[in-house]
Amino acid sequence: MIVRAVVLPHPPLLVPELVTGAATRTETVRAACLGVARWLAEGSRHWVAVAADPSGPRVLDPATRGTFAGFGVDVRVALGAGTGPADPALPLPALVAGWLRGRAGADEVRVELVRPDLPVADCRRVGERLAAGPDPVGLLVLGDGSARYPDLAPARPDERAPGFDAVVRDALAEADTEALLGLDPGLAAELAVAGRAAWQVLAGAVLADGRAWKGELYYSGAPFGVGYHVAAWQPGAASPGT
Repeated sequence: MIVRAVVLPHPPLLVPELVTGAATRTETVRAACLGVARWLAEGSRHWVAVAADPSGPRVLDPATRGTFAGFGVDVRVALGAGTGPADPALPLPALVAGWLRGRAGADEVRVELVRPDLPVADCRRVGERLAAGPDPVGLLVLGDGSARYPDLAPARPDERAPGFDAVVRDALAEADTEALLGLDPGLAAELAVAGRAAWQVLAGAVLADGRAWKGELYYSGAPFGVGYHVAAWQPGAASPGT
């Protein structure tokens, strides 16, 4: 059973040690991410994270450990209480999930990676499965918006990027599951959107839950040419800060 859910981006820039020259510029989005992650841990110290990654479908259990060494600094993270060696090839969403777990004080996080091109119906089924679990967990949803913003985009700019992310922003703010399920996978791929599948898993989980959910948006912007959204969802009650 999912007790709370949060939506976050997963860029390496969230980790201060990786962006020492730009730590101040990244502080706003980092603070928003850490704030909702701590709120998630208050609801449950046991998390399930979902993200899209080319290595999916794949499940990483809480014994997994990793390092951001591939991004320039050997910052070690753990998904739980494991003491084994750090996997140097751990996918970025799992690294960020482990980093957030440690910073927020959660006990463990199980990471479920899905294919970036997973069809909408299959995303919804993954969400339904997560919602059917008997134990209360916090759902950590990781995914970036478009990487094709007209200004500063790391990928080829596309004028449709801001409009796509505006739809995502509004859907996350209103806990609008139908709007998330209505995101077109083809357009998302064209706009280099990393979060589409994970957001649709969230929608499937909430619809399967059956309760009315409330959302609150904490950050939405594209400070480095990539859309980042931070939101918190909770069934039938106020979100953090309200």
